[in-house]
Amino acid sequence: MEKVYNYLLNELPIKYGDSVVVAVSGGPDSMVLLDLLLRIKKNIDIEIICAHVNHNIRKESNKEAVFVENYCVQNNVIFESTVLKEYGDDNFHNEARNKRYSFFTEIVKKYNSKYLFTAHHGDDLIETILMRIVRGSSLRGYSGFSKVINMENYKIIRPLITVTKEQILSYLKNNKIKYVSDSSNKKDVYTRNRFRRYIVPQFKKEDTNVHNKFYKFSRTLLECNEYIDKIVKEKINGIYSSGIINIENFKKEEKLIQNKVIYNIFEKIYQDDLILINDLHVELIMDLINSVKPNLTIYLPNNIKAIKEYNNITFIKEENTEDDYEIELINYVSLSNNREIKIIKESDKTSNNVCRLSSKEIKLPLHVRNRRDGDKIYLKGMIGSKKIKDIFIDSKIPLKERNKWPIVVDSNGEIIWIPGIKKSKYDKKKDDFYDIIIEYY
Repeated sequence: MEKVYNYLLNELPIKYGDSVVVAVSGGPDSMVLLDLLLRIKKNIDIEIICAHVNHNIRKESNKEAVFVENYCVQNNVIFESTVLKEYGDDNFHNEARNKRYSFFTEIVKKYNSKYLFTAHHGDDLIETILMRIVRGSSLRGYSGFSKVINMENYKIIRPLITVTKEQILSYLKNNKIKYVSDSSNKKDVYTRNRFRRYIVPQFKKEDTNVHNKFYKFSRTLLECNEYIDKIVKEKINGIYSSGIINIENFKKEEKLIQNKVIYNIFEKIYQDDLILINDLHVELIMDLINSVKPNLTIYLPNNIKAIKEYNNITFIKEENTEDDYEIELINYVSLSNNREIKIIKESDKTSNNVCRLSSKEIKLPLHVRNRRDGDKIYLKGMIGSKKIKDIFIDSKIPLKERNKWPIVVDSNGEIIWIPGIKKSKYDKKKDDFYDIIIEYY
């Protein structure tokens, strides 16, 4: 931990009287970081601002906020906090992250700080890289996260990136520092927790210093990404402008540059929501570009449509009404009616609450959305299509529930399933070939 302390004291240009913001949850990682900054304060008398976010989803959240505030009072640290009161229907972790960093940015501006410190550590980096490898990402995404990020008017610093969780816990014990524990970190329903509890320990058994290897891997990818970005920056204006891809110019480039251009476009479109994008979405755009059909439309996360018209592909965001939603189905989707749609491994059920699909016949990824005007479905065992509106009427679905009822579609906009009501022609029998099972419960 002394290397981290020396980095903070000697390698960062922090000077006497500077204001620094540190994100503190009260957990072990952030409490170590706060303690290290307090040690720095004894040397050069900096002003420390603690930024705490109460996510308001666990009963312990309010007690944790009080714990952090009391600690700050005892150690002459400025305490700033916010409570997140509302979340949308979309990816919770992504939304919470965006709200956290929006709050942190406000605090940085309020105190005219040049630095925001966060407590991401070496184990976090391993988890992030492995998760993105499994899910699919860009060259930049596979690198995990950086030690230093240059924002518009400040830097985000992650000084614990070379430190393991074991070292953090040891430091807390040796220095008798109190902290709080997040009970949700033990729940296997979260992907990161499964990686943390079962996969990362296997890597550490092979090499106790594996976190250093992952950090080197991360830096190497970032260096390669930076070089390729310079090339893409020179070429992209001739390929993509005003939200439109010129297909002819795009096809002139090497495959590596093509992929990087698409990710660059996604970065411009999604910004802080880039976590919603993976390899499947890049493949969708590539398929759209290479299709012999002159006019096609595909659907992307956050209600973005990519529309192909001859030599151009245009990206358009559909404006939602109050009841509209569309969520990519990765593992599961929580619905406003307190039910879920989840991808499962096996089931003996054959009711309308379970749907079996072959990925060869549909365009992944799948999305869950509410109905749209003119929606039709090709029902299983029926010739021709039927309007969703008529199916709701036949099924006696109350009018107030129809606009929010979930509909599963593929990335071509084809309706695959009306959970709990009707299956499409794409549904498979138990004896047929299928590699996707979805349950509504």
